[in-house]
Amino acid sequence: MVSSLYTITDQELMEISSQNPNLRFERNADGTLVTMAPTGGISGNREAKAIAYLGIWVERENLGEVFASSTGFKLPNGAIRSPDVAFVAQGRLPVGWDEGEDEFLNLVPDFVIEIRSKTDSLKKCQEKMTEYIENGVRLGWLIDRQNQQAWVYRADGSITQYPATATLTGEEIVPGFTIALNSLI
Repeated sequence: MVSSLYTITDQELMEISSQNPNLRFERNADGTLVTMAPTGGISGNREAKAIAYLGIWVERENLGEVFASSTGFKLPNGAIRSPDVAFVAQGRLPVGWDEGEDEFLNLVPDFVIEIRSKTDSLKKCQEKMTEYIENGVRLGWLIDRQNQQAWVYRADGSITQYPATATLTGEEIVPGFTIALNSLI
């Protein structure tokens, strides 16, 4: 990740993102731009699996909407983050969110999944997960492929570490959703 010293507006971030579709950008709470390298094949595959598994469950159970890593969420602290996978519960999206201009969603997801890429530092990923929770995300999974484990973050501030053999659940946030962690590692 590379940060800039220049602060960037929502509109500038949207323009930069649309002009550079092969790159991913986020904005920190202080307004600085973060450029993220494209993921490799394995990380991209694991993200796609997580989106597919969660998306199928959410659609079948009519629980809400699932979003991919190209979706920007504007957090209350001013940061714009693009989790690898995000879920927003039914009824939380504003009316007309899927009509008109394509823009960042001005709401906090209920559930996020981040899959640590080879180039990501564990500390930075953990800081991002803490930021999500501090801004209202109710459940977050940090999939740490390098160490064959996952960290589950909850709104109550608890963090639980799970081995590769664990089955993760959506708890009360995505009722009934489960996935074998080893399928994402």
